[in-house]
Amino acid sequence: MKVSVFGAINQEKEIMIELDSVMIDEEAFFINYFDGEAYYSRALQFKNSGQRPSLVFNIASVALERYLVALCDLYGEDPRNHNYITLMRSVENFMEVPKDLNRRIKAMDWIFGICSIDEYRHPNPDETDMENVLVLCVEVQKLFSQQRIASLKALMQQELAV
Repeated sequence: MKVSVFGAINQEKEIMIELDSVMIDEEAFFINYFDGEAYYSRALQFKNSGQRPSLVFNIASVALERYLVALCDLYGEDPRNHNYITLMRSVENFMEVPKDLNRRIKAMDWIFGICSIDEYRHPNPDETDMENVLVLCVEVQKLFSQQRIASLKALMQQELAV
């Protein structure tokens, strides 16, 4: 694994790290990754406290989106747009995702109905939708390379110590 650190870009010491010849904004990665974790945790908390499925679904959907953006950040890919189809196309640029998982994530755009002017709809997610997005979050969590995250953390700590 090739690792390089590029110094301060501005006075606030914004660090770009090169990992395997890919420039990574480690701050953006950690923000998105931990946001994903926080939203997922809150979704589970709300589910376990009996909140309505549509609320849990919406919170878990934000977690899924944050996880996908973090995955892009981890590999230096600009996701450009934050709907699920575009996010998955970005992820496909650096990683092979199981076909069924890829299809199920892309199908999330259908639930929101935001990608079609002609067929706009906003259905009320039910318990099945809620369970599906929670499972998707767990499956996407498994796509993160813990070794790559550990390398990024170590480099970040080194830079903070300088």
